[in-house]
Amino acid sequence: MIKSLADLEKVASEGERRIHPPHLKVMVGAATCGIASGAKDVIHAVEETLKQFGNGAASARTGCIGMCYEEPLMDILKPGWPRITYSHVKPEQVAEILSAVKEGKVVKEGLLGKIEEIEDYTRNTRYRYPLENVPPEIAAVENLFGLEFTAKQQHIAMRNCGIIDPESIEEYIARGGYRGLYRVLTEMKPDEVIDMVDASGLRGRGGGGFGTGRKWRYCKAAEGYRYVICNADEGDPGAYMDRSLLEGDPHSILEGMLIGAFAIGSQQGYVYVRAEYPLAVKRLEKAIDDARVHGLLGSDIFGTGFNFDLRIVKGGGAFVCGESTALMASIEGKPGEPRAKYVHTVEKGLWNQPTTLNNVETWANVPVIAVRGAEWFASIGNPESTGTKIFSLVGKVNRAGLVEVPMGITLREIIYDIGGGIPEGKKFKAVQTGGPSGGCIPANLLDLEVDFDRLWEAGSMMGSGGMIVMDSETCMVDVAKFFTEFLKDESCGKCVPCREGLSQTHEILKRITEGEGQESDLDLLEELGKAMQDSSLCALGGSAPNPVLSTLRFFRDEYLEHIKNKRCPAGVCTALINFEINENCTGCTLCVRNCPVDAITGERKQVHVIDQDACIKCGVCLDVCKFDAVTRNTRNTHSGGKSQ
Repeated sequence: MIKSLADLEKVASEGERRIHPPHLKVMVGAATCGIASGAKDVIHAVEETLKQFGNGAASARTGCIGMCYEEPLMDILKPGWPRITYSHVKPEQVAEILSAVKEGKVVKEGLLGKIEEIEDYTRNTRYRYPLENVPPEIAAVENLFGLEFTAKQQHIAMRNCGIIDPESIEEYIARGGYRGLYRVLTEMKPDEVIDMVDASGLRGRGGGGFGTGRKWRYCKAAEGYRYVICNADEGDPGAYMDRSLLEGDPHSILEGMLIGAFAIGSQQGYVYVRAEYPLAVKRLEKAIDDARVHGLLGSDIFGTGFNFDLRIVKGGGAFVCGESTALMASIEGKPGEPRAKYVHTVEKGLWNQPTTLNNVETWANVPVIAVRGAEWFASIGNPESTGTKIFSLVGKVNRAGLVEVPMGITLREIIYDIGGGIPEGKKFKAVQTGGPSGGCIPANLLDLEVDFDRLWEAGSMMGSGGMIVMDSETCMVDVAKFFTEFLKDESCGKCVPCREGLSQTHEILKRITEGEGQESDLDLLEELGKAMQDSSLCALGGSAPNPVLSTLRFFRDEYLEHIKNKRCPAGVCTALINFEINENCTGCTLCVRNCPVDAITGERKQVHVIDQDACIKCGVCLDVCKFDAVTRNTRNTHSGGKSQ
């Protein structure tokens, strides 16, 4: 049981020995991204190899450091060496790599970088590996944090991901964990904590961007039994920031919630997490159990008389339950439907009691602020949007993964300097920020600073942090249709503007992509969008028109091409394109063998022909052809096509 700072330091000493042991240690990234890339087999190979080594050699699992494009990742800590990282590790490589390390040598293949020191933001210290007899091959390797992907990042919320074993409370405490809670409970009053968080400028990282300190203050002032909630219902396509934090550093979320609970006077909290995150739930459950065992959850925490406990509630995957009132209804066992906001949840939220709800990333920032102070946090980013933000950088980008960057960095820096630009040298076209109800930002705004206000002015939003990059082969009308369909399916249907507005918007977009649109449809889309923004019940409906309105604003000419010329410039909308085989065809029959509907005919060594009526326009023939013999026409030239 931890009741004092001395107890905390004692546990920290044990955690420090685990993080930096006096013997060989091999760490494998075992978040969902790593496991999906084959980390389990790598872990098994590591364990089998280390059995033969003896001398205390140990293996460990860590969370995601953000380099999802390099998974599986394996880190090796050998006394006297810097920490070295291998990428794209295959199980059959493990024995060779580790045997070489044991002999004081290094396998160069797959060696990604080295780490000579690690920053501890919570304790404001740096751990420098004691370097002795470092092989020249390693000395010449670039520093991992100097690579293009990491150089402009600043991991505050992700400070422990990829460094600690997420299932070890000792390692979390060794990295400064629960010192913020100790300081708050023993040195500060609730109002002082709220003032500190308010002065830090921390704004909600779940999308709304509301001031965290202000929210806490309103909740504390309300009468009733107060609750705190962590919103881990991450439903945006392509977004996985919350999942990675829960998988890589669950105690940071628990500590943040404990601090928030003390500030507003709450004794009960809930983590609402979607059931599709089994690994996150497992590690969160372990963290809660360990915190209880050590007296950091429950009664009389740190001997101060403060009582607080947590429960996990697993959601069924409804996107709308990311909205605060729908989420609270779901916790209560009711259908996940939003309610009108004329009564705020800080006054009447869960079970009609005052409730503070913040998302995973917001809570993860709180412990560092509690230790380092408001001024330090406010010095990062810009005055209106302080601190850092995690983005899941996905889509048509060379280096996909999680990036945590200071607010105010530009889109160009994220996409090109960190993300490595567009694959195959193709042209950047747009980036969607803020999830499915975010806007699409064009190339001429690549130097836009990324913060809450600038993104909003550009017709998009911060959202929870999804960032989907699109290249020149992306049809923006099709993108608007895709996200509108997603939102239509996920709408709870409670209010008419969202339910009917999304349905009608989708029908209009569908007509346009099929070559049956009219110019008047564009005015109607804008009218529908503005009506939804003004009158929808919740933020989902209010922001749902963003994909359509932003693409109309920045890519109107593409809509007009579909309507006036019956042409999809990107060659995506199937009703407006067709495939033909040209004179380059050698008659190799590869397209014939791969066509899923047998729409291609022809003899060997003769030019083949596509039956346009049978063709489903899947593009497989174009993908498999080795002779540039398949042409994709961006206007349907087949006379039988309805868009002719």
